[in-house]
Amino acid sequence: MTQTYQGTALVTGASTGIGAVYAERLAERGYDLILVARSRGRLLSLAERIANETGRPVEIIDADLNDPTSRATVEAKLTEDASITLLVNNAGVGTHTPLLDSDVDAMTRMIDLNVTALTRLTYAAVPGFVSRGKGAIINISSIVGIAPERLNGVYGGTKAFVLAFSQSLHHELASKGVKVQAVLPGATATDFWQTGGLPLENLDPAIVMSAGDMVDAALSGFDRNELVTIPALHDGAKWDAFEAARAAMFSELSTSTPALRYSANKTTVHGA
Repeated sequence: MTQTYQGTALVTGASTGIGAVYAERLAERGYDLILVARSRGRLLSLAERIANETGRPVEIIDADLNDPTSRATVEAKLTEDASITLLVNNAGVGTHTPLLDSDVDAMTRMIDLNVTALTRLTYAAVPGFVSRGKGAIINISSIVGIAPERLNGVYGGTKAFVLAFSQSLHHELASKGVKVQAVLPGATATDFWQTGGLPLENLDPAIVMSAGDMVDAALSGFDRNELVTIPALHDGAKWDAFEAARAAMFSELSTSTPALRYSANKTTVHGA
Protein backbone atom coordinates (compact mmCIF):
# COMPACT_ATOMS: atom_id res chain seq x y z
CA MET A 1 0.00 0.00 0.00
CA THR A 2 1.46 3.35 -1.05
CA GLN A 3 1.54 5.95 1.71
CA THR A 4 0.97 9.66 1.13
CA TYR A 5 4.26 11.51 0.75
CA GLN A 6 5.15 13.17 4.08
CA GLY A 7 8.34 14.98 3.09
CA THR A 8 11.78 13.97 4.31
CA ALA A 9 12.72 12.80 7.81
CA LEU A 10 16.28 13.23 9.03
CA VAL A 11 17.08 10.68 11.73
CA THR A 12 20.28 10.78 13.79
CA GLY A 13 21.81 7.72 15.39
CA ALA A 14 20.03 5.79 12.66
CA SER A 15 22.30 2.83 12.01
CA THR A 16 21.02 0.59 14.83
CA GLY A 17 18.51 0.33 17.66
CA ILE A 18 15.84 2.99 18.15
CA GLY A 19 17.09 5.13 15.25
CA ALA A 20 16.97 2.26 12.78
CA VAL A 21 13.43 1.38 13.84
CA TYR A 22 12.36 5.01 13.44
CA ALA A 23 13.83 4.95 9.93
CA GLU A 24 11.85 1.84 9.01
CA ARG A 25 8.58 3.08 10.49
CA LEU A 26 8.84 6.55 8.96
CA ALA A 27 9.56 5.16 5.50
CA GLU A 28 6.48 2.98 5.86
CA ARG A 29 4.51 6.14 6.73
CA GLY A 30 5.56 7.85 3.50
CA TYR A 31 8.70 9.78 4.47
CA ASP A 32 11.82 9.93 2.35
CA LEU A 33 14.83 9.51 4.61
CA ILE A 34 18.16 11.05 5.46
CA LEU A 35 19.96 8.75 7.86
CA VAL A 36 22.85 10.01 9.98
CA ALA A 37 25.31 7.91 11.97
CA ARG A 38 29.03 7.20 12.24
CA SER A 39 29.01 3.73 10.67
CA ARG A 40 28.84 4.08 6.89
CA GLY A 41 28.64 0.32 6.39
CA ARG A 42 25.63 -0.11 8.66
CA LEU A 43 23.94 2.93 7.13
CA LEU A 44 24.40 1.59 3.60
CA SER A 45 22.98 -1.80 4.56
CA LEU A 46 19.96 -0.28 6.33
CA ALA A 47 19.33 2.24 3.55
CA GLU A 48 19.37 -0.44 0.88
CA ARG A 49 16.97 -2.66 2.80
CA ILE A 50 14.50 0.16 3.56
CA ALA A 51 14.59 1.44 -0.03
CA ASN A 52 13.93 -2.06 -1.38
CA GLU A 53 11.11 -2.74 1.06
CA THR A 54 9.32 0.61 0.88
CA GLY A 55 10.36 2.19 -2.40
CA ARG A 56 11.28 5.40 -0.59
CA PRO A 57 14.51 7.25 -1.39
CA VAL A 58 17.10 6.98 1.38
CA GLU A 59 20.13 9.25 1.65
CA ILE A 60 22.92 8.61 4.14
CA ILE A 61 25.34 10.96 5.87
CA ASP A 62 28.12 9.25 7.78
CA ALA A 63 28.93 11.83 10.42
CA ASP A 64 30.29 11.91 13.96
CA LEU A 65 28.08 14.45 15.73
CA ASN A 66 30.77 14.93 18.38
CA ASP A 67 33.04 16.38 15.70
CA PRO A 68 32.20 20.03 14.87
CA THR A 69 33.28 19.74 11.23
CA SER A 70 31.33 16.55 10.67
CA ARG A 71 28.31 17.94 12.52
CA ALA A 72 28.37 21.06 10.37
CA THR A 73 27.59 18.91 7.34
CA VAL A 74 24.37 17.77 8.97
CA GLU A 75 23.52 21.31 10.10
CA ALA A 76 23.96 22.53 6.52
CA LYS A 77 21.67 19.80 5.23
CA LEU A 78 18.96 20.79 7.70
CA THR A 79 19.34 24.44 6.78
CA GLU A 80 19.37 24.01 3.00
CA ASP A 81 17.05 21.07 2.24
CA ALA A 82 13.49 22.42 2.16
CA SER A 83 12.07 18.92 1.74
CA ILE A 84 12.88 18.09 5.38
CA THR A 85 9.70 18.13 7.43
CA LEU A 86 10.78 16.01 10.43
CA LEU A 87 13.93 15.91 12.55
CA VAL A 88 14.39 12.94 14.87
CA ASN A 89 17.12 13.78 17.39
CA ASN A 90 17.91 10.24 18.47
CA ALA A 91 21.72 10.15 18.60
CA GLY A 92 22.99 9.96 22.14
CA VAL A 93 25.12 8.05 24.58
CA GLY A 94 24.69 7.11 28.22
CA THR A 95 26.13 5.14 31.08
CA HIS A 96 25.03 3.46 34.29
CA THR A 97 28.41 4.09 35.95
CA PRO A 98 28.20 6.30 39.08
CA LEU A 99 29.57 9.83 38.80
CA LEU A 100 32.57 9.19 41.05
CA ASP A 101 33.62 6.24 38.91
CA SER A 102 33.21 8.08 35.60
CA ASP A 103 35.85 9.80 33.49
CA VAL A 104 35.14 13.53 33.25
CA ASP A 105 36.29 13.68 29.62
CA ALA A 106 33.83 10.92 28.74
CA MET A 107 31.10 12.86 30.57
CA THR A 108 32.00 15.99 28.60
CA ARG A 109 31.72 14.06 25.33
CA MET A 110 28.31 12.82 26.51
CA ILE A 111 27.16 16.39 27.09
CA ASP A 112 28.49 17.42 23.68
CA LEU A 113 26.47 14.72 21.93
CA ASN A 114 23.31 14.58 24.04
CA VAL A 115 22.97 18.35 24.51
CA THR A 116 25.16 20.40 22.18
CA ALA A 117 24.65 18.38 19.00
CA LEU A 118 20.90 18.05 19.58
CA THR A 119 20.62 21.78 20.22
CA ARG A 120 22.63 22.78 17.15
CA LEU A 121 20.70 20.47 14.82
CA THR A 122 17.43 21.82 16.18
CA TYR A 123 18.60 25.40 15.62
CA ALA A 124 19.54 24.46 12.05
CA ALA A 125 16.12 22.98 11.30
CA VAL A 126 13.72 25.34 13.06
CA PRO A 127 14.05 28.54 10.95
CA GLY A 128 13.10 26.62 7.80
CA PHE A 129 10.20 24.92 9.54
CA VAL A 130 8.91 28.28 10.77
CA SER A 131 9.30 29.99 7.39
CA ARG A 132 7.37 27.17 5.73
CA GLY A 133 4.81 27.01 8.55
CA LYS A 134 5.27 23.27 8.88
CA GLY A 135 7.66 20.86 10.52
CA ALA A 136 8.16 18.53 13.46
CA ILE A 137 10.90 17.63 15.90
CA ILE A 138 11.05 14.40 17.87
CA ASN A 139 13.62 14.53 20.68
CA ILE A 140 14.57 11.27 22.35
CA SER A 141 14.95 11.98 26.05
CA SER A 142 14.72 9.27 28.73
CA ILE A 143 12.86 8.45 31.92
CA VAL A 144 16.02 9.51 33.75
CA GLY A 145 15.11 13.04 32.68
CA ILE A 146 12.49 12.91 35.45
CA ALA A 147 14.11 10.13 37.53
CA PRO A 148 17.81 11.10 37.56
CA GLU A 149 18.53 8.86 40.54
CA ARG A 150 18.10 5.79 38.35
CA LEU A 151 21.40 6.08 36.42
CA ASN A 152 24.49 8.25 36.07
CA GLY A 153 23.75 11.86 37.06
CA VAL A 154 25.39 13.47 34.03
CA TYR A 155 23.34 11.25 31.73
CA GLY A 156 20.19 12.14 33.66
CA GLY A 157 21.10 15.81 33.47
CA THR A 158 21.50 15.69 29.70
CA LYS A 159 18.13 14.01 29.28
CA ALA A 160 16.47 16.49 31.63
CA PHE A 161 17.82 19.19 29.31
CA VAL A 162 16.25 17.45 26.32
CA LEU A 163 12.87 17.38 28.08
CA ALA A 164 13.04 21.03 29.21
CA PHE A 165 14.29 22.14 25.79
CA SER A 166 11.42 20.34 24.11
CA GLN A 167 8.85 21.90 26.44
CA SER A 168 10.27 25.36 25.76
CA LEU A 169 10.34 24.72 22.00
CA HIS A 170 6.70 23.69 22.08
CA HIS A 171 5.82 26.87 24.00
CA GLU A 172 7.60 29.03 21.41
CA LEU A 173 6.83 27.20 18.19
CA ALA A 174 3.39 25.55 18.43
CA SER A 175 1.67 28.67 17.11
CA LYS A 176 4.12 28.78 14.19
CA GLY A 177 3.16 25.37 12.81
CA VAL A 178 6.05 23.42 14.36
CA LYS A 179 5.22 20.28 16.31
CA VAL A 180 7.51 19.07 19.10
CA GLN A 181 7.55 15.76 20.95
CA ALA A 182 9.84 14.54 23.71
CA VAL A 183 9.98 10.75 24.07
CA LEU A 184 11.04 9.30 27.42
CA PRO A 185 11.90 5.61 26.96
CA GLY A 186 12.64 3.35 29.86
CA ALA A 187 15.09 0.46 29.49
CA THR A 188 15.03 -0.53 25.82
CA ALA A 189 16.60 -3.56 24.16
CA THR A 190 19.40 -1.87 22.21
CA ASP A 191 23.21 -1.74 22.20
CA PHE A 192 23.01 1.11 24.74
CA TRP A 193 23.52 -1.24 27.67
CA GLN A 194 26.40 -3.21 26.18
CA THR A 195 28.14 0.00 25.13
CA GLY A 196 27.74 1.35 28.66
CA GLY A 197 29.29 -1.76 30.18
CA LEU A 198 26.11 -3.44 31.43
CA PRO A 199 25.01 -6.25 29.09
CA LEU A 200 21.27 -6.45 28.54
CA GLU A 201 21.02 -9.91 30.10
CA ASN A 202 21.84 -8.36 33.48
CA LEU A 203 18.56 -6.44 33.47
CA ASP A 204 15.21 -7.75 34.67
CA PRO A 205 13.31 -8.65 31.47
CA ALA A 206 10.16 -7.20 33.06
CA ILE A 207 11.56 -3.66 32.72
CA VAL A 208 12.98 -3.96 29.18
CA MET A 209 10.90 -2.97 26.14
CA SER A 210 11.78 -3.92 22.58
CA ALA A 211 12.91 -1.07 20.35
CA GLY A 212 10.05 -1.83 17.97
CA ASP A 213 7.39 -1.57 20.67
CA MET A 214 9.00 1.59 22.05
CA VAL A 215 9.02 3.37 18.68
CA ASP A 216 5.50 2.23 17.82
CA ALA A 217 4.21 3.61 21.12
CA ALA A 218 6.14 6.84 20.62
CA LEU A 219 4.72 7.31 17.13
CA SER A 220 1.23 6.67 18.49
CA GLY A 221 1.88 9.50 20.95
CA PHE A 222 3.15 11.64 18.07
CA ASP A 223 -0.10 11.00 16.19
CA ARG A 224 -2.01 12.08 19.30
CA ASN A 225 -0.02 15.35 19.37
CA GLU A 226 1.50 14.55 22.76
CA LEU A 227 4.25 16.88 23.86
CA VAL A 228 5.65 14.24 26.20
CA THR A 229 5.34 10.52 25.54
CA ILE A 230 6.38 7.92 28.12
CA PRO A 231 5.87 4.57 26.37
CA ALA A 232 6.12 2.45 29.53
CA LEU A 233 3.79 4.53 31.74
CA HIS A 234 0.46 2.69 31.81
CA ASP A 235 -1.35 5.26 33.96
CA GLY A 236 -1.10 8.45 31.92
CA ALA A 237 -3.04 10.33 34.61
CA LYS A 238 0.10 10.21 36.78
CA TRP A 239 2.02 12.27 34.22
CA ASP A 240 -0.93 14.65 33.92
CA ALA A 241 -0.90 15.10 37.71
CA PHE A 242 2.87 15.63 37.69
CA GLU A 243 2.53 18.36 35.06
CA ALA A 244 -0.47 19.91 36.83
CA ALA A 245 1.52 20.16 40.06
CA ARG A 246 4.39 21.79 38.19
CA ALA A 247 2.07 24.27 36.49
CA ALA A 248 0.36 25.11 39.79
CA MET A 249 3.64 26.55 41.08
CA PHE A 250 4.28 28.86 38.11
CA SER A 251 2.80 32.03 39.61
CA GLU A 252 4.63 31.50 42.90
CA LEU A 253 8.15 30.80 41.67
CA SER A 254 9.30 34.42 41.47
CA THR A 255 8.23 36.94 44.13
CA SER A 256 9.74 40.02 45.76
CA THR A 257 9.92 38.46 49.22
CA PRO A 258 11.31 35.16 50.49
CA ALA A 259 8.88 32.44 51.47
CA LEU A 260 7.80 32.66 55.10
CA ARG A 261 9.41 29.34 55.95
CA TYR A 262 12.81 30.95 55.29
CA SER A 263 12.20 33.93 57.57
CA ALA A 264 10.30 32.35 60.47
CA ASN A 265 13.46 31.46 62.41
CA LYS A 266 15.34 34.73 61.99
CA THR A 267 17.10 35.82 65.14
CA THR A 268 16.55 39.42 66.19
CA VAL A 269 19.58 41.08 67.76
CA HIS A 270 18.81 44.01 70.06
CA GLY A 271 21.29 46.70 70.90
CA ALA A 272 22.61 46.98 74.46
